[in-house]
Amino acid sequence: MSDGVKRRYDSTRRTQQARENRRRILEAALELFVTQGYGATTVAEVAAAAGVAPETVYAAFRTKLTLLRRAWDLAVGGDDLDVHLLERPELRAVFDEPDLRARLIRFARVNTAIMRRTAGLRLAVEHAAGGDPAAGEFLAEIDGVRLESMGAHARAAAATGELAVPEATCRDVLHATTDGALWRSLVAGRGWSDEDYADWLARLWIATLVDTPGSNH
Repeated sequence: MSDGVKRRYDSTRRTQQARENRRRILEAALELFVTQGYGATTVAEVAAAAGVAPETVYAAFRTKLTLLRRAWDLAVGGDDLDVHLLERPELRAVFDEPDLRARLIRFARVNTAIMRRTAGLRLAVEHAAGGDPAAGEFLAEIDGVRLESMGAHARAAAATGELAVPEATCRDVLHATTDGALWRSLVAGRGWSDEDYADWLARLWIATLVDTPGSNH
């Protein structure tokens, strides 16, 4: 009996240790990809920053590209849980808001937090894409997934009956304003606070996308 308990304990401890290692590796990779660039960062450097052996990194992720993909997932979600972004509580709260203006205000705040986590890594992927076909494919994949997500937001916005533009236009406006470029320009570049940026983004979306009573839309 005691041996069985010990084996279960050892297994649980190993699983916990593996998850902790994985999280440290991802955090180290995320920081190094942003500060040094994806191409310039080696797996050995990631391993050293995470306090593990390079073999541990390869055992967990196999390739540097997979490490980049998982680091992106960590940045987008803010954690390493396997939960689709649109199913996370903060996004469900956006979709559950019945008033489109209030929904866009909520979404602007959520998106600003995501930009805080992802804008630097996306820029690193953009730079790598010029000389690395795999990074270029990943960048296209990122934008494709984001376009699908903005399509979901646009469909939900159209369902409120408050949309001032066609659904496809709403999707494209959201897609064009959520790639991190505006956040980098205004927050990282011009020193805006995240709160000011989120307020401005919400006003931009509302002015562009929401029907106003008495308008010609």
